[in-house]
Amino acid sequence: MRLRTFLPGLVFLATLIAIGYAVESGMLGGVLSEDWIDREVRGKGMSGELLYVAVAAFATAVAIPRHIISFLGGYAFGLGMGTALALLATEIGCALTFYYARLIGRPLVSARFGARVQRIDDFLAANPFSMTLLIRLLPVGNNFATSLAAGVSRVPARLFLLGSLLGYIPQTLVFALAGSGIETGAGVRVGLAVLLFFMSAAIGIWLYRKYRHGKTLGDEVDAALDEQSKA
Repeated sequence: MRLRTFLPGLVFLATLIAIGYAVESGMLGGVLSEDWIDREVRGKGMSGELLYVAVAAFATAVAIPRHIISFLGGYAFGLGMGTALALLATEIGCALTFYYARLIGRPLVSARFGARVQRIDDFLAANPFSMTLLIRLLPVGNNFATSLAAGVSRVPARLFLLGSLLGYIPQTLVFALAGSGIETGAGVRVGLAVLLFFMSAAIGIWLYRKYRHGKTLGDEVDAALDEQSKA
């Protein structure tokens, strides 16, 4: 067999290994930090905004939690601009992961995340937009793995990405609000962010239970949501 037959899978595997090494070694920690924001982003105008979006989008695409992105966006730019830029970066990162899986890594992702892909496919099949929105509203789950699994599923890209964008808004706003209150010591903002997080989490859990129609994202997700409800 020709090497090019295996090349997409090999490239995808090498990328995952590189991502895992970068995350485990803390290579991104020096970039995604308040010190980096103060040094390279704040007060830099449009160049700082573009740098933040580029780095944050890449970080989201390689599995850095989107809550960190949102918090730093609020810290760097304040609530309004921070929410907007963090949302943009998170959506770009989601799209990068989704299309990378769909165009290059389909065989490897299907083999590695076969059960998750099937669950995502089943969960999204009837109403891709509304069910994607529901997934993104949940306070638990793996943003990176969900985007990977959706990339190799049958879900239409446009509906998945639009549902993700709208579903990201509540928690992006909450964590940007928390970040915007850190430097000024605005305890009210931080307290409000905590309250809004629990409210959005409760709404997400309620919607999941009401509209999933017997489908599930897995035993781990269901157990985690049960724990959230009891907390």
